[in-house]
Amino acid sequence: MSQETSMASNGTFEDAEIIRGEVRVVAAAQVVIAIAAAIGLIYLLKIVLITVLFSVLLAFVLDPIVIVLGRAHIPRSIGAAIALLLLLAVCGALGFFFYSRALDFVDALPHYSSTIRGSMRKVQAEAERIENSTRVLIPEDKAKNAVPVQVQEAPGLARMITAGAQFSETMLAASFVPFLIYFMLTWKAHAHSATLQMFPKQHRLTAYRTIGRISEMMRAFIISNVVVGLINAGATTIAFGWIGLPYFYFLGPISAFVGLIPNLGIFFALIAPLAAGLGTLAPIRLLMVVVIVAVFHLISMNVLYPKVIGQRLRLNPLAVALSLLFWAWIWGALGLILAVPLVASTKIICDYVEPLQGLGDWLGD
Repeated sequence: MSQETSMASNGTFEDAEIIRGEVRVVAAAQVVIAIAAAIGLIYLLKIVLITVLFSVLLAFVLDPIVIVLGRAHIPRSIGAAIALLLLLAVCGALGFFFYSRALDFVDALPHYSSTIRGSMRKVQAEAERIENSTRVLIPEDKAKNAVPVQVQEAPGLARMITAGAQFSETMLAASFVPFLIYFMLTWKAHAHSATLQMFPKQHRLTAYRTIGRISEMMRAFIISNVVVGLINAGATTIAFGWIGLPYFYFLGPISAFVGLIPNLGIFFALIAPLAAGLGTLAPIRLLMVVVIVAVFHLISMNVLYPKVIGQRLRLNPLAVALSLLFWAWIWGALGLILAVPLVASTKIICDYVEPLQGLGDWLGD
Protein backbone atom coordinates (compact mmCIF):
# COMPACT_ATOMS: atom_id res chain seq x y z
CA MET A 1 0.00 0.00 0.00
CA SER A 2 2.80 2.40 0.88
CA GLN A 3 4.50 1.59 -2.45
CA GLU A 4 1.33 2.42 -4.36
CA THR A 5 0.98 5.67 -2.41
CA SER A 6 4.59 6.56 -3.21
CA MET A 7 4.07 5.87 -6.91
CA ALA A 8 0.92 7.99 -6.92
CA SER A 9 2.71 10.87 -5.21
CA ASN A 10 5.58 10.64 -7.71
CA GLY A 11 3.12 10.71 -10.56
CA THR A 12 1.38 13.75 -9.09
CA PHE A 13 4.75 15.53 -8.65
CA GLU A 14 5.73 14.80 -12.26
CA ASP A 15 2.36 16.08 -13.49
CA ALA A 16 2.80 19.27 -11.46
CA GLU A 17 6.28 19.80 -12.94
CA ILE A 18 4.91 19.28 -16.44
CA ILE A 19 2.15 21.82 -15.78
CA ARG A 20 4.65 24.32 -14.39
CA GLY A 21 6.86 23.87 -17.45
CA GLU A 22 3.91 24.41 -19.76
CA VAL A 23 2.94 27.56 -17.84
CA ARG A 24 6.50 28.91 -18.18
CA VAL A 25 6.47 28.23 -21.92
CA VAL A 26 3.11 29.95 -22.32
CA ALA A 27 4.29 32.93 -20.24
CA ALA A 28 7.50 33.22 -22.29
CA ALA A 29 5.48 33.05 -25.52
CA GLN A 30 3.16 35.78 -24.27
CA VAL A 31 6.16 37.99 -23.40
CA VAL A 32 7.65 37.48 -26.88
CA ILE A 33 4.30 38.25 -28.53
CA ALA A 34 3.87 41.36 -26.36
CA ILE A 35 7.37 42.62 -27.26
CA ALA A 36 6.77 42.02 -30.97
CA ALA A 37 3.42 43.79 -30.78
CA ALA A 38 5.00 46.75 -28.94
CA ILE A 39 7.77 47.05 -31.55
CA GLY A 40 5.19 46.91 -34.35
CA LEU A 41 3.08 49.56 -32.63
CA ILE A 42 6.11 51.81 -32.13
CA TYR A 43 6.95 51.48 -35.81
CA LEU A 44 3.41 52.17 -37.00
CA LEU A 45 3.05 55.21 -34.72
CA LYS A 46 6.53 56.59 -35.44
CA ILE A 47 5.31 59.94 -36.80
CA VAL A 48 3.12 60.56 -33.77
CA LEU A 49 5.72 59.39 -31.25
CA ILE A 50 8.58 61.32 -32.88
CA THR A 51 6.45 64.47 -32.92
CA VAL A 52 5.54 64.10 -29.25
CA LEU A 53 9.10 63.28 -28.13
CA PHE A 54 10.62 66.20 -30.02
CA SER A 55 7.97 68.47 -28.52
CA VAL A 56 8.89 67.19 -25.06
CA LEU A 57 12.59 67.89 -25.64
CA LEU A 58 11.89 71.42 -26.90
CA ALA A 59 9.51 72.03 -23.99
CA PHE A 60 12.33 71.14 -21.58
CA VAL A 61 14.54 73.65 -23.41
CA LEU A 62 11.97 76.46 -23.08
CA ASP A 63 10.77 75.70 -19.56
CA PRO A 64 13.61 77.64 -17.81
CA ILE A 65 12.67 80.74 -19.84
CA VAL A 66 9.05 80.41 -18.74
CA ILE A 67 10.16 80.00 -15.11
CA VAL A 68 12.30 83.16 -15.29
CA LEU A 69 9.42 85.11 -16.83
CA GLY A 70 7.13 83.76 -14.11
CA ARG A 71 9.44 85.21 -11.44
CA ALA A 72 8.89 88.57 -13.13
CA HIS A 73 5.13 88.12 -12.47
CA ILE A 74 4.34 87.24 -16.11
CA PRO A 75 1.54 84.65 -16.39
CA ARG A 76 2.68 81.22 -17.49
CA SER A 77 0.50 81.29 -20.61
CA ILE A 78 2.06 84.56 -21.79
CA GLY A 79 5.55 83.38 -20.81
CA ALA A 80 5.07 80.18 -22.81
CA ALA A 81 3.97 82.21 -25.84
CA ILE A 82 7.04 84.48 -25.54
CA ALA A 83 9.39 81.51 -25.21
CA LEU A 84 7.78 79.79 -28.18
CA LEU A 85 8.09 82.92 -30.32
CA LEU A 86 11.77 83.18 -29.37
CA LEU A 87 12.29 79.57 -30.41
CA LEU A 88 10.57 80.12 -33.77
CA ALA A 89 12.62 83.28 -34.37
CA VAL A 90 15.90 81.48 -33.62
CA CYS A 91 14.94 78.51 -35.81
CA GLY A 92 13.93 80.86 -38.64
CA ALA A 93 17.20 82.80 -38.44
CA LEU A 94 19.31 79.64 -38.35
CA GLY A 95 17.29 78.11 -41.17
CA PHE A 96 17.75 81.20 -43.34
CA PHE A 97 21.48 81.34 -42.61
CA PHE A 98 22.15 77.68 -43.37
CA TYR A 99 19.83 77.72 -46.40
CA SER A 100 21.68 80.66 -47.94
CA ARG A 101 25.06 79.08 -47.15
CA ALA A 102 23.88 75.80 -48.67
CA LEU A 103 22.84 77.61 -51.87
CA ASP A 104 26.25 79.28 -52.06
CA PHE A 105 27.90 75.92 -51.50
CA VAL A 106 25.86 74.29 -54.28
CA ASP A 107 26.56 77.19 -56.65
CA ALA A 108 30.30 76.88 -56.00
CA LEU A 109 30.43 73.13 -56.68
CA PRO A 110 30.79 73.50 -60.49
CA HIS A 111 34.03 75.46 -59.94
CA TYR A 112 35.51 72.43 -58.20
CA SER A 113 33.97 69.82 -60.52
CA SER A 114 36.93 69.68 -62.92
CA THR A 115 39.37 69.08 -60.08
CA ILE A 116 37.11 66.45 -58.54
CA ARG A 117 36.69 64.72 -61.92
CA GLY A 118 40.48 64.74 -62.39
CA SER A 119 40.95 63.05 -59.02
CA MET A 120 38.25 60.50 -59.81
CA ARG A 121 39.87 59.77 -63.21
CA LYS A 122 43.16 59.03 -61.47
CA VAL A 123 41.41 56.59 -59.12
CA GLN A 124 39.57 54.99 -62.05
CA ALA A 125 42.81 54.63 -64.05
CA GLU A 126 44.51 52.96 -61.08
CA ALA A 127 41.58 50.59 -60.68
CA GLU A 128 41.70 49.68 -64.40
CA ARG A 129 45.44 49.07 -64.15
CA ILE A 130 44.90 46.65 -61.23
CA GLU A 131 42.09 44.93 -63.14
CA ASN A 132 44.24 44.50 -66.25
CA SER A 133 47.08 43.07 -64.18
CA THR A 134 44.75 40.50 -62.61
CA ARG A 135 43.49 39.41 -66.04
CA VAL A 136 47.00 38.25 -66.89
CA LEU A 137 47.06 35.98 -63.86
CA ILE A 138 43.45 34.75 -63.98
CA PRO A 139 42.22 33.37 -67.34
CA GLU A 140 39.03 35.00 -68.56
CA ASP A 141 35.93 32.84 -68.74
CA LYS A 142 34.40 33.17 -72.18
CA ALA A 143 31.01 32.19 -70.84
CA LYS A 144 30.94 35.43 -68.85
CA ASN A 145 31.24 37.67 -71.91
CA ALA A 146 27.50 37.98 -72.33
CA VAL A 147 26.26 41.55 -72.36
CA PRO A 148 24.09 42.19 -69.29
CA VAL A 149 20.71 43.72 -69.90
CA GLN A 150 19.48 46.20 -67.33
CA VAL A 151 15.81 47.05 -67.13
CA GLN A 152 14.99 50.34 -65.51
CA GLU A 153 11.54 51.17 -64.30
CA ALA A 154 10.33 54.60 -65.25
CA PRO A 155 9.13 56.74 -62.38
CA GLY A 156 5.44 56.18 -62.16
CA LEU A 157 2.57 58.20 -60.85
CA ALA A 158 2.07 55.87 -57.88
CA ARG A 159 5.61 56.52 -56.64
CA MET A 160 5.17 60.28 -56.91
CA ILE A 161 1.87 60.10 -55.05
CA THR A 162 3.49 58.03 -52.27
CA ALA A 163 6.37 60.50 -51.89
CA GLY A 164 3.93 63.41 -51.81
CA ALA A 165 1.78 61.69 -49.19
CA GLN A 166 4.82 61.04 -46.96
CA PHE A 167 5.92 64.67 -47.27
CA SER A 168 2.40 65.85 -46.42
CA GLU A 169 2.30 63.62 -43.33
CA THR A 170 5.67 64.95 -42.17
CA MET A 171 4.63 68.58 -42.63
CA LEU A 172 1.31 67.95 -40.90
CA ALA A 173 3.07 66.38 -37.92
CA ALA A 174 5.58 69.26 -37.79
CA SER A 175 2.74 71.79 -37.73
CA PHE A 176 1.55 70.28 -34.43
CA VAL A 177 4.90 70.79 -32.69
CA PRO A 178 4.40 74.49 -31.70
CA PHE A 179 0.94 73.77 -30.30
CA LEU A 180 2.17 70.74 -28.36
CA ILE A 181 5.04 72.74 -26.90
CA TYR A 182 2.73 75.56 -25.86
CA PHE A 183 0.25 73.26 -24.14
CA MET A 184 3.03 71.25 -22.48
CA LEU A 185 4.44 74.47 -21.02
CA THR A 186 1.13 75.96 -19.91
CA TRP A 187 -0.33 72.72 -18.51
CA LYS A 188 2.88 71.43 -16.98
CA ALA A 189 1.67 71.44 -13.35
CA HIS A 190 -1.67 69.86 -14.23
CA ALA A 191 -0.04 67.15 -16.37
CA HIS A 192 2.46 66.37 -13.60
CA SER A 193 -0.17 66.04 -10.87
CA ALA A 194 -2.57 64.11 -13.12
CA THR A 195 0.19 61.67 -14.04
CA LEU A 196 0.95 61.04 -10.36
CA GLN A 197 -2.75 60.44 -9.65
CA MET A 198 -2.70 57.56 -12.14
CA PHE A 199 -0.52 55.53 -9.74
CA PRO A 200 -1.69 53.88 -6.51
CA LYS A 201 -0.99 55.90 -3.36
CA GLN A 202 1.78 53.57 -2.21
CA HIS A 203 3.66 54.09 -5.49
CA ARG A 204 3.18 57.83 -5.97
CA LEU A 205 6.37 58.81 -4.16
CA THR A 206 8.38 56.45 -6.37
CA ALA A 207 6.63 57.84 -9.46
CA TYR A 208 7.36 61.39 -8.29
CA ARG A 209 11.07 60.64 -7.88
CA THR A 210 11.21 58.82 -11.22
CA ILE A 211 9.62 61.73 -13.09
CA GLY A 212 11.91 64.16 -11.32
CA ARG A 213 15.04 62.22 -12.28
CA ILE A 214 13.88 61.92 -15.89
CA SER A 215 13.27 65.68 -16.00
CA GLU A 216 16.77 66.38 -14.61
CA MET A 217 18.29 63.95 -17.12
CA MET A 218 16.46 65.61 -20.04
CA ARG A 219 17.67 69.08 -19.06
CA ALA A 220 21.23 67.84 -18.55
CA PHE A 221 21.16 66.02 -21.88
CA ILE A 222 19.95 69.08 -23.80
CA ILE A 223 22.24 71.57 -22.06
CA SER A 224 25.29 69.35 -22.44
CA ASN A 225 24.68 68.82 -26.15
CA VAL A 226 24.17 72.55 -26.79
CA VAL A 227 27.22 73.64 -24.78
CA VAL A 228 29.54 70.95 -26.14
CA GLY A 229 28.21 71.50 -29.67
CA LEU A 230 28.85 75.25 -29.55
CA ILE A 231 32.39 74.80 -28.18
CA ASN A 232 33.17 72.12 -30.74
CA ALA A 233 31.60 74.18 -33.55
CA GLY A 234 33.77 77.20 -32.76
CA ALA A 235 36.98 75.17 -32.60
CA THR A 236 36.14 73.14 -35.73
CA THR A 237 35.23 76.24 -37.75
CA ILE A 238 38.50 77.96 -36.83
CA ALA A 239 40.50 74.83 -37.69
CA PHE A 240 38.73 74.34 -41.04
CA GLY A 241 39.35 78.00 -41.91
CA TRP A 242 43.06 77.63 -41.05
CA ILE A 243 43.32 74.57 -43.31
CA GLY A 244 41.57 76.40 -46.16
CA LEU A 245 38.49 74.20 -46.44
CA PRO A 246 35.85 75.80 -48.70
CA TYR A 247 32.84 77.16 -46.80
CA PHE A 248 34.43 76.34 -43.46
CA TYR A 249 31.92 78.60 -41.63
CA PHE A 250 29.10 76.40 -42.98
CA LEU A 251 30.74 72.97 -42.68
CA GLY A 252 32.26 73.54 -39.23
CA PRO A 253 28.99 73.77 -37.24
CA ILE A 254 27.44 70.91 -39.25
CA SER A 255 30.39 68.61 -38.55
CA ALA A 256 30.47 69.62 -34.87
CA PHE A 257 26.80 69.02 -34.09
CA VAL A 258 26.54 65.85 -36.19
CA GLY A 259 29.54 64.56 -34.26
CA LEU A 260 27.51 64.63 -31.04
CA ILE A 261 25.85 61.34 -32.02
CA PRO A 262 27.37 58.85 -29.56
CA ASN A 263 29.86 56.30 -30.91
CA LEU A 264 28.94 56.87 -34.58
CA GLY A 265 29.25 60.66 -34.60
CA ILE A 266 32.87 60.72 -35.76
CA PHE A 267 31.96 58.97 -39.01
CA PHE A 268 29.04 61.30 -39.74
CA ALA A 269 31.16 64.34 -38.84
CA LEU A 270 33.70 63.45 -41.54
CA ILE A 271 31.25 63.17 -44.45
CA ALA A 272 30.62 66.87 -45.16
CA PRO A 273 34.21 68.22 -44.81
CA LEU A 274 35.74 65.35 -46.77
CA ALA A 275 33.17 65.75 -49.56
CA ALA A 276 33.96 69.48 -49.76
CA GLY A 277 37.72 69.00 -49.55
CA LEU A 278 37.96 66.15 -52.06
CA GLY A 279 39.64 67.54 -55.16
CA THR A 280 40.14 71.01 -53.66
CA LEU A 281 42.64 70.26 -50.89
CA ALA A 282 45.96 68.51 -51.04
CA PRO A 283 46.06 64.97 -49.58
CA ILE A 284 48.02 66.18 -46.56
CA ARG A 285 45.33 68.78 -45.81
CA LEU A 286 42.59 66.15 -46.19
CA LEU A 287 44.47 64.05 -43.66
CA MET A 288 44.59 67.10 -41.39
CA VAL A 289 40.80 67.42 -41.67
CA VAL A 290 40.40 63.79 -40.56
CA VAL A 291 42.80 64.26 -37.64
CA ILE A 292 41.14 67.50 -36.49
CA VAL A 293 37.64 66.01 -36.57
CA ALA A 294 38.82 62.89 -34.72
CA VAL A 295 40.72 64.85 -32.05
CA PHE A 296 37.88 67.32 -31.43
CA HIS A 297 35.36 64.47 -31.27
CA LEU A 298 37.44 62.55 -28.73
CA ILE A 299 37.99 65.65 -26.60
CA SER A 300 34.34 66.70 -26.66
CA MET A 301 32.91 63.23 -25.95
CA ASN A 302 35.50 62.08 -23.39
CA VAL A 303 36.41 65.35 -21.62
CA LEU A 304 33.80 68.07 -22.15
CA TYR A 305 30.69 65.89 -22.36
CA PRO A 306 31.24 64.02 -19.04
CA LYS A 307 32.10 67.25 -17.21
CA VAL A 308 29.02 69.08 -18.47
CA ILE A 309 26.52 66.28 -17.99
CA GLY A 310 28.11 64.96 -14.79
CA GLN A 311 26.69 61.78 -13.28
CA ARG A 312 23.13 62.21 -14.56
CA LEU A 313 23.55 60.04 -17.64
CA ARG A 314 25.44 56.91 -16.61
CA LEU A 315 25.12 54.47 -19.51
CA ASN A 316 27.56 51.86 -20.73
CA PRO A 317 28.74 52.13 -24.37
CA LEU A 318 27.23 48.78 -25.37
CA ALA A 319 23.76 49.86 -24.21
CA VAL A 320 24.10 53.15 -26.12
CA ALA A 321 25.27 51.37 -29.28
CA LEU A 322 22.39 48.87 -29.13
CA SER A 323 19.94 51.69 -28.50
CA LEU A 324 21.26 53.62 -31.51
CA LEU A 325 20.97 50.52 -33.69
CA PHE A 326 17.42 49.73 -32.53
CA TRP A 327 15.95 53.24 -32.79
CA ALA A 328 17.73 53.93 -36.09
CA TRP A 329 16.14 50.74 -37.45
CA ILE A 330 12.71 51.74 -36.15
CA TRP A 331 12.70 55.50 -36.84
CA GLY A 332 15.64 56.13 -39.17
CA ALA A 333 17.91 59.16 -38.75
CA LEU A 334 15.61 60.79 -36.18
CA GLY A 335 15.96 57.69 -34.02
CA LEU A 336 19.68 58.46 -33.62
CA ILE A 337 18.77 61.77 -31.97
CA LEU A 338 16.19 60.30 -29.60
CA ALA A 339 17.99 57.03 -28.79
CA VAL A 340 20.10 58.31 -25.88
CA PRO A 341 17.31 60.08 -23.92
CA LEU A 342 15.05 57.07 -24.48
CA VAL A 343 17.54 54.53 -23.14
CA ALA A 344 18.46 56.88 -20.27
CA SER A 345 14.79 57.22 -19.33
CA THR A 346 14.44 53.44 -19.51
CA LYS A 347 17.36 53.04 -17.10
CA ILE A 348 15.85 55.51 -14.61
CA ILE A 349 12.52 53.67 -14.68
CA CYS A 350 14.27 50.32 -14.20
CA ASP A 351 16.21 51.72 -11.22
CA TYR A 352 12.94 52.47 -9.38
CA VAL A 353 11.02 49.31 -10.36
CA GLU A 354 12.32 46.42 -8.28
CA PRO A 355 11.74 43.59 -10.81
CA LEU A 356 13.62 45.62 -13.47
CA GLN A 357 16.59 46.73 -11.36
CA GLY A 358 18.76 44.04 -12.92
CA LEU A 359 18.15 45.53 -16.37
CA GLY A 360 18.89 48.99 -14.95
CA ASP A 361 22.23 47.76 -13.59
CA TRP A 362 23.05 46.26 -17.00
CA LEU A 363 22.28 49.54 -18.80
CA GLY A 364 24.46 51.53 -16.37
CA ASP A 365 28.19 51.90 -16.43
